[in-house]
Amino acid sequence: MSSAHSYTISTLSKDEFPPALLEIPQPPKNLFVAGELPDPTQFYYLAVVGSRKYTNYGREAVERIIAGLTGYPICIVSGLAMGIDGIAHRAALDAGLPTVAVPGSGLDPAVIYPRTHVNLAREIVANGGALLSEYEPDFRATTWSFPQRNRIMAGLCQGVLVVEAEEKSGTLITARLATEYSRNVFTVPGPIFSATSKGTNSLLRQGAAPITCAKDLLEEIGFVEQSFGTLDLTMYTPEEQAVLILLDEPREREEIIASIDAPSADTLSVLTVLEIKGVIQERLGKIERAK
Repeated sequence: MSSAHSYTISTLSKDEFPPALLEIPQPPKNLFVAGELPDPTQFYYLAVVGSRKYTNYGREAVERIIAGLTGYPICIVSGLAMGIDGIAHRAALDAGLPTVAVPGSGLDPAVIYPRTHVNLAREIVANGGALLSEYEPDFRATTWSFPQRNRIMAGLCQGVLVVEAEEKSGTLITARLATEYSRNVFTVPGPIFSATSKGTNSLLRQGAAPITCAKDLLEEIGFVEQSFGTLDLTMYTPEEQAVLILLDEPREREEIIASIDAPSADTLSVLTVLEIKGVIQERLGKIERAK
């Protein structure tokens, strides 16, 4: 065990390996960890990966989707790289979700790559997440170490969400491996004119599930029933159900009215009834489900 400034790096024994990683064709021989890996029997491990050359669209998609997963037993896994990876880790921290980073380097702060994410790595560990690598702690990243570590991300997770990827990119390696390992592949559809959407849109053609909001993802991984806590939707009218499903995250009244295919007066009266029943409440100018 070696101490590394702000966190301790330890070696996992084979018994401590995440079971999912032992299922893949080339499991790692060694695994080094800093921090605590969330219990894989309690958490759904979701890799969120994408382009280093992200657009504002990609960044906003990651931030909104991950924010909508708050409160669910979901662990966000990514590669600590510049771009979508770093945004995913940061969004997970902001949402209070555990996050695991699998860099293309060893875990010693002296070699963490990219250098600009050393503090992000420390923050991940400090907030109950983990850093994971098959490389020796002092190993410096090389061109081959990134594609090689992608199999760890794909193998560790039950699902992979791809947000922006060019036609030939490392991100698509992770998606391809996820398919080979029989993991779920999700992708955010992108504008047809954007180079960073060519890869994601081709994944859609190959059968990846399109994800446009947190609710899509929660439905795909089977958490959506839990998203209502003790709320039994069958107790509500179809009109009330439409509003409650839409409120997977707090929304402004105008947005709710615009999103529901019904006369605005009808939607307003449904909102009033749900407020009287104490199922929804207005807070900070937005309507949300009452806890």
